[in-house]
Amino acid sequence: MDVDTWTIGGRTLSSRLMIGSARYPSPARMADAVSASGAEVITVSLRRESAKDRAGQAFWDLVKGLDCHVLPNTAGCRTVDEVVAIAQMAREVFDTDWIKLELIGDDVTLQPDPVGVVRAAEALLAEGFVVFPYITEDLVVARYLVDAGCDILMPWGAPIGSGQGLAHPDRIRALRDRFPDVRLLVDAGIGAPSHAAAAMELGCDAVLLNTAIARAADPVGMGRAFGEAVRAGRRAFEAGLMAPLPHAEASTPTTDVPFWHRAGA
Repeated sequence: MDVDTWTIGGRTLSSRLMIGSARYPSPARMADAVSASGAEVITVSLRRESAKDRAGQAFWDLVKGLDCHVLPNTAGCRTVDEVVAIAQMAREVFDTDWIKLELIGDDVTLQPDPVGVVRAAEALLAEGFVVFPYITEDLVVARYLVDAGCDILMPWGAPIGSGQGLAHPDRIRALRDRFPDVRLLVDAGIGAPSHAAAAMELGCDAVLLNTAIARAADPVGMGRAFGEAVRAGRRAFEAGLMAPLPHAEASTPTTDVPFWHRAGA
C-alpha cells in the first residue's frame, strides 16, 4: 500500500505536505521549492496578494500554472463577515470550494479566535465550502467544529512563524485519539524537517508550513528535505512505533547463549 496516497476534501493526493506561498525571495523560487518538495497543495492569501500592485496578477498566473490544488486562506481577517467575503472571492478567483479558515484573535501571539472560528466555520459550511479551520490544540474548540460539520482540523504546532516545532505533542496526540475519523493537519510553528516528521509520527494526516522553507538559505533544498521528512514520518506511523520503556532492555537476548558468553561469566 502506498502510504502517501490519501483523500481530503473530496480529492486524492499523493503528498502529505502542503506549502504556503508567502515570503519567498521570488515567485520563481517559490515555484521551484514547491516542485522540489512534491507538495500538491499550495495555500494563498487573497487578501494580502490583492493589496499589492499589478505584479499580483503575475503571481496568480504562476500559482494557477503550478500542478497543485490551491487552498485559499483568509489570513488577515478579524471578523466573521470578512472571512465569508474573502472566501466568496477566493471561490470565484480559483474555482474551488476549499478554504483555509483563519481568524486571528490576538495581535501578539496571532492565536486564532476560538469563538469567531466556530461561527465562521458554520457560515462557510452553510455556503458549501470545504473548511480547513486553523485552531490551537484546544479539544473543546475542535469538538464544536466537528459538531458543526467540519471533517478537517488544522491545529498549530506552535505560534505561527515561531519555528518552535510541536510545543505540546501530547495535545496533538489527544486530538488524534479523540477524533480518529477527522483529517488532522498540523499547521504553523514547524521550523525543521524533524518537526514535520514528529507530527506525522503522531498520526497526523499532513503538515502545512511556509516560513521554514521560504526563509531557508536554500528554499528548494529545504522543500525537498521537508517532503522526505513527511514521507518518513508517515511511514514510521504506519509501521508502528515502539512504545517507550521506563528501563533499559538489551537488544540481544541471552536465551540459548552459552553461559560463558553471558555477561559476568
